[in-house]
Amino acid sequence: MRFTFNEKKVQTSENLREYAEKKIGKLERLFKTEADAVVTFSIERGRHIAEVTVRNNGMFYRVTESTGDMYASIDSAVASIERQIRKNKTRLEKRLREGAFEREYRPADAILTPEDEEEPDYRIVRTKRFAMKPMTPEEAVLQMNLLNHEFFAFKNQDADNAFSVVYKRKNGGYGLIESDES
Repeated sequence: MRFTFNEKKVQTSENLREYAEKKIGKLERLFKTEADAVVTFSIERGRHIAEVTVRNNGMFYRVTESTGDMYASIDSAVASIERQIRKNKTRLEKRLREGAFEREYRPADAILTPEDEEEPDYRIVRTKRFAMKPMTPEEAVLQMNLLNHEFFAFKNQDADNAFSVVYKRKNGGYGLIESDES
């Protein structure tokens, strides 16, 4: 497993990073190919926060845990992400197409744009670029929930790879927006 460590408002020791690598590295047994892990350490209002994002074959698993001790936050994050991976890996294999975890997929890294000072009302402060993976709407909803996002853009495999967006509705359930290229 490849690791990337980020620190926000905190300096971490080498022992803490080694502990995180050891604990999070145990998740690798759940994947067939090598995974990438991004671990972000931060402290806010006396709470030690560990955010762990694991990427494997185009699927992202993210969890944020906050406790009074950074080591406990790492332990809690690993337990939560392991539950999340096991739960959703089984769901993917049963309900979606076969081999969802075997295909290799590498989205482009996010690209940040410089701020435009001419139009302050409609200023775009960040742009992300990523490769869209063809998937079913059910798989897109699953990926959206794994990332804990409100919406998710994808190529709809059921609609000839048309650009589509799934989103969470305020009254419950999910919505699907499809492009109409007629």
